[in-house]
Amino acid sequence: MTNQTPETPRDIGPALAFAEPEVPVRAPWTFGVVLVNLGINAAFFGPIQVLLGQQAAHFDPGQKEAILALVTGAGAAVSMVGNPLSGAFSDRTAGRFGRRRPWVLAGALLGTVALVALAGAPGVAVMTVLWCLVQAGCNAAYAAITAAIPDRVPVLQRGTVGGLAAMGQTVGILLGAVIAAAVAGSFGLGYIVCAVVLIASVVLYLVRADDAPLTRSSVVPFSLGAFLASFWVSPRAYPDFGWAWLTRLLVNIGNHMVTLYLLFFLADAVHLERTTGIPSATGVLILTGLYAVMVIVTSVLGGKLSDRMGKRKPLVIASSAVIAGASLILAFFPTWVGAIVGALVLGIGFGAYLAVDFALITQVLPRAADRGKDLGVINIANSLPQVIAPLIAYPFVAFLGGYVSLYVAAAVIGLLGAVFVTRIRSVA
Repeated sequence: MTNQTPETPRDIGPALAFAEPEVPVRAPWTFGVVLVNLGINAAFFGPIQVLLGQQAAHFDPGQKEAILALVTGAGAAVSMVGNPLSGAFSDRTAGRFGRRRPWVLAGALLGTVALVALAGAPGVAVMTVLWCLVQAGCNAAYAAITAAIPDRVPVLQRGTVGGLAAMGQTVGILLGAVIAAAVAGSFGLGYIVCAVVLIASVVLYLVRADDAPLTRSSVVPFSLGAFLASFWVSPRAYPDFGWAWLTRLLVNIGNHMVTLYLLFFLADAVHLERTTGIPSATGVLILTGLYAVMVIVTSVLGGKLSDRMGKRKPLVIASSAVIAGASLILAFFPTWVGAIVGALVLGIGFGAYLAVDFALITQVLPRAADRGKDLGVINIANSLPQVIAPLIAYPFVAFLGGYVSLYVAAAVIGLLGAVFVTRIRSVA
């Protein structure tokens, strides 16, 4: 047997797949990534915000809260496990279509079929299983599309592309809310529209993906023990990855603490309906819209700025501090004007944070061959706060000073995230 050089056709696919990208991506590829993020988030948040609740009330109006908690809790568990698993399997996918494209397609198909089936679910048990399948499919597509960015995008373009992807996510959330409102209580029709948006959103990326393929011989033989062990990324061996994971966890906990009780904050602390005549639920919608607009703007601007500066940490620290500032505004100015200013400031900070922190994270991934799995592990720091934040927030609201102490605590937690960013050494 003769030795093969790195230039032989047998090795050129893996070499490209694992290499640090140098050629800037073009607008059609980037737009495809944006659309996939938009479709996934529309498919997630249209149901989460409205449709699942309406379906729960349809099955049992007296137990709708318990049903919704069961369904969304099961889906969150699938999301937390499914994202890193899908990312890891996509890392190992060989074939001429590349590593990421098959998972974007398969995930979108699974999510689409499950959403359509949800429209006709006969009971709570089937509804729960189908929502878990939606989560599994959408998380598979999301893991793959997220890993595609460090696969294809040069370091000095990642802030821009990451910001555009974050913009797509935010527009998708808003689109999901619009779909749910437009169907006027027909949750079945809402699921079908979300399904159509999801499958349509992946078409451009699938056409333009051009993933570098792996050969089967370049994939390490599968071992269950080694596969499971790979999900532990040692903070001792990879300290920058560990600090990046911790900072994202803390900033997301602080952000969830701010938004968790917003409805009750407007009703009980701001006394919104009594002072302005605006119902608290409408107030939440207004604040969410203002927040989303600022996220869209600053995610794009912040990402571009970090690329031009060639630096990530200063902007991550600054945006984390801005997020903490929004919490303090809500804490000490519990008025409608204060809430509006707080929502705008929160959107400014979180939009820039989403774009720049993502670019930073892609620069501390341990191995090119494990990008999908490692970004899935990072995504746990996005999902876990949904569980942790309520456990931290409730005692502050109920026993430790109410909303002032809650929002001060959220600011402190977010600032800790900013402090720990300084421990990352390999990224400027």
